[in-house]
Amino acid sequence: MSVNEPTSLAMPRSRVIGAYLEEARSECLRYMRAPGFMLPIMLFPAMFYLLFGVLMAKSNGADAARYLLASYGVFGVMSPGLFGFGVSLALERDGGLLTFKRALPMPPGAYLLGKMLMAMAAAGGVILLLLTMAVSLGHVTLGPLQAGALLLTGMLGVLPFCALGMFVGTLIKGQGAPGMLQLIYLPMSFMSGLWMPLPMLPKFLQQIAPIWPSYHLDMLAMAAVGLNKEALLPHVLVLVGFAVGFLLLAARRLRRNG
Repeated sequence: MSVNEPTSLAMPRSRVIGAYLEEARSECLRYMRAPGFMLPIMLFPAMFYLLFGVLMAKSNGADAARYLLASYGVFGVMSPGLFGFGVSLALERDGGLLTFKRALPMPPGAYLLGKMLMAMAAAGGVILLLLTMAVSLGHVTLGPLQAGALLLTGMLGVLPFCALGMFVGTLIKGQGAPGMLQLIYLPMSFMSGLWMPLPMLPKFLQQIAPIWPSYHLDMLAMAAVGLNKEALLPHVLVLVGFAVGFLLLAARRLRRNG
């Protein structure tokens, strides 16, 4: 090739797709091989659901069992989004790994796509575990379409919490990220009516529940199991807006501060 001949810096499409897939695979494998990350994400919601959704709800009827399956499913889905993004991003910023990844010849967005797919896979694992417990231990009756709708709701519903976790991960150091995210995760779950029905909460908490993304995801989960007949589009739009808003805020901070 002549030195004057223009060269193309664009990667072939197949190599770009391969780079995205490889980053996603390595990210998923990294977290699946980290029991300190995966075990709490899987076992924490399962323990809560076993105690409150199976053992304590047997005498409250089929609707109560399905209600608790949906609400604790949302509770479990929030965790891989918040902690999978927030804690890991904060630690990787502290350790310089994020700067190193930026220097690699990888497509922009592959890093985030890998983490998103990891969070979606973990969320799917949580929902499948709770579905298994609900059917085998709680004797919950769900049709295949209802079970599939709940699984899809959980896997897509993790994305707004990925965006929130990503934003928090840009704000604080790695050592402080788990504590800060717990202060977001647990109160938000309670105030959204995930641990007990909203009518049982104080009036003030009922009124502010719609400001939390977990409330809107819970409404979608309730619809998936046949307990919510209201329009779903407003809840979807709120979650999409929440995800896009925090993603843009996080991207802005990363561009400024690395």
